[in-house]
Amino acid sequence: MAQKLQKLELTWIGKGNEPRHEPRILIEDPSKSCGDLHTGNMLIQGDNLLALKALEQNYSGKIKCIAIDPPYNTGSAFEHYDDGKEHSIWLELMSSRLKVLHRLLSDDGSIWIAIDDNEAHYLKILLDEIFGRSNFVASVIWEKAYSERMDAKGFSTSHDYILVYRKTDKQKVNQLLKEQNERQFTFFDEKMGKYYRRRSLRKEGSESLRSDRPSMWYEIEAPDGTKIFPYKPDGAEGRWRWNKENVITNKESLEFILKEKNRWEIYVKQYLEEEATRPPNTLWKQEEVGHNHEAKEEVKAFNKTDIFATPKPERLIQKILSIATKENDIVLDSFLGSGTTAAVAQKMKRKWIGIEVGEHAITHCLPRLQKVVSGEDKGGITESVNWQGGGGFKFYTLAPSLIQKDNYGSEIINPTLNPNMLATK
Repeated sequence: MAQKLQKLELTWIGKGNEPRHEPRILIEDPSKSCGDLHTGNMLIQGDNLLALKALEQNYSGKIKCIAIDPPYNTGSAFEHYDDGKEHSIWLELMSSRLKVLHRLLSDDGSIWIAIDDNEAHYLKILLDEIFGRSNFVASVIWEKAYSERMDAKGFSTSHDYILVYRKTDKQKVNQLLKEQNERQFTFFDEKMGKYYRRRSLRKEGSESLRSDRPSMWYEIEAPDGTKIFPYKPDGAEGRWRWNKENVITNKESLEFILKEKNRWEIYVKQYLEEEATRPPNTLWKQEEVGHNHEAKEEVKAFNKTDIFATPKPERLIQKILSIATKENDIVLDSFLGSGTTAAVAQKMKRKWIGIEVGEHAITHCLPRLQKVVSGEDKGGITESVNWQGGGGFKFYTLAPSLIQKDNYGSEIINPTLNPNMLATK
């Protein structure tokens, strides 16, 4: 008798007994749509599981990047979410949605999930089960706070996580540009009191002498022919600094170096590139990508009286989209919150779909995205990407249930659904 195959998995109360949900369709509300209606951008108000299922027919395998900030299940009484759900309920909430998100993701796509310590490790196991452990990409640590909490009981938590998974090994990580990620290209020399450019395979500090790294010193003629490595242009002993000007003006020297001294090829090419790049790291400092207070200030520009509890700064989403997407790729956020992901995607010329439940889809997301389209939004990453406004989106709601009860308690077809809607369902 064949032995049943065993596997590692996370279990919880009710797993495997999930309810089946009635399919719904999306209905546009033209009064809330904005700008160019042919962009394909969608702002959807409604339960995100039902909305995700409604998207499957047209978007399965087409979403390049999913960036979500789900409830952290901290037990806190959040105003906009029932965030204190019993652990099993939270896992089921996430599991049912992640399964649909996995189907929507393109083969070269990735999903980015912001989470804290309360559920991060359980979520990792759940993602291993749905996406496959081999498709784990990274666990990013984001420094969310710019100062310690003096009222903290025990540790003052200053970071959250961003778990990154891919759909398949076709997903590629974009290199980061220097001008957008200055901190990753520099280091602070405490002795000298200033920043220096990071150099791979080099000692990071001011004492970069022959005695520190003798194996990294080779005598080689500089392209301008005036100095012999390892002397600097000013005659002092040290590392000769390549630059575009003196490399490209002496083509013969460059060809000789690349041919005879190929160990320098990567080093030389680094300075020949028009834009220096680096692979992203997994520690994101608040000076680079923003913090919670910065995010709340961004949201105040659109709703001064009702600030969303845990918004994310635009610079954080910008870095995610820089790594995971290119222009015109489709970005999806099914926990849209205050609308940050959609706003950043619009400014970075990505296509987007945002889903948010309740009235704050109208009170928070709609006015923010209207101002992004009109060019009135001057905050966040607007200046750094030179956003002037443009584009647009359609606003959708979920169609009502197909079946309802009449005054006598009998089940009938919902009379508000017209024949075209019934045919779609």
